[in-house]
Parts: sequence; C-alpha cells; structure tokens
Amino acid sequence: MAELTILSIELGTALKARGFMLALAESCTGGLVAQAVTSVAGSSAWFDRGFVTYSNAAKIEMLGVSPQTLENFGAVSEETAREMTLGALKHSHAQIAGSITGIAGPDGGTKDKPVGTVYFAWAGTNLPLSAITKKFEGNREEIRQQAAIAMMAGLIDRLDIT
Repeated sequence: MAELTILSIELGTALKARGFMLALAESCTGGLVAQAVTSVAGSSAWFDRGFVTYSNAAKIEMLGVSPQTLENFGAVSEETAREMTLGALKHSHAQIAGSITGIAGPDGGTKDKPVGTVYFAWAGTNLPLSAITKKFEGNREEIRQQAAIAMMAGLIDRLDIT
C-alpha cells in the first residue's frame, strides 16, 4: 500500500476519533493531499474541504491572504503558509487545517528559496498555529509527493497532542 494511502487512513482514523473535520489549503501540491484523503472510503465523515490556491489572486480571494504579505514575503513563505491555514479554518467547518506552499520546480527557485523549498502550517480550534520549512530533493513529482507526505505526517503529529 502506498505511503500516502497509509497516512490517509491513519489521519482519517485520528480525525474521526476526535470528531474533527479537516480543511486543506494547497498550492504547489495542487490538491494532491485532498486527493489522497478522499481516496479513503468514508472520508466525508472527517474531510470538509480543500482549497487549491495556486495563484496569488486565489490565495487572496479564497483564503484571505493579505496582499501585503504576498508582496513583502512572497507566495512561497512561512508567512503566507500561516495565513493560508488560518484562512482555511475561517472559510470552512473544520477544527484543524493545514497548508502547503512551495517551489516544486524544475524552475522558479532562487538562491534564497531553491527548488524543493516548501512551507507548511497547521492550526486548529484547540491547536496553536505552527509552521515549518522543509527542503526536498528530486524532480517535480517527487517534491510534491514528499510535501504531501510531510503535510499528512504533520497533521497526525498534531492530532496526537490534542
């Protein structure tokens, strides 16, 4: 069984046990995490919605990310990931949310933010906002897969402390 599938089942079990709904805000993964969780039968009991906000306009319009944040820090930043997560919580019925924004490549990297740089954030009604940055190696698909795995592992870790 693929790692994303195993994590999706584990995540669903943890969410259902707590009576929580999940919302996701994805950029560089393009809905990969939402696709993985909805592949699990019964996920409608614990998955509320996913936002695929690839453009800056979508981040602003759908999640309420501040244009000032995007201008000052960029779409690929911890600050943007944090606002994406808070927006996903605000614009859903979820008790926990996570966001991903990064550079999957092969182009778009810079010296400060090379290809493979991915920012994650998580928050919930009983969970403080937290964020991390990871650097992944590989091609575009490998980076996206690793980011999706990291998102789900991060959600499971955070559910374990609630």
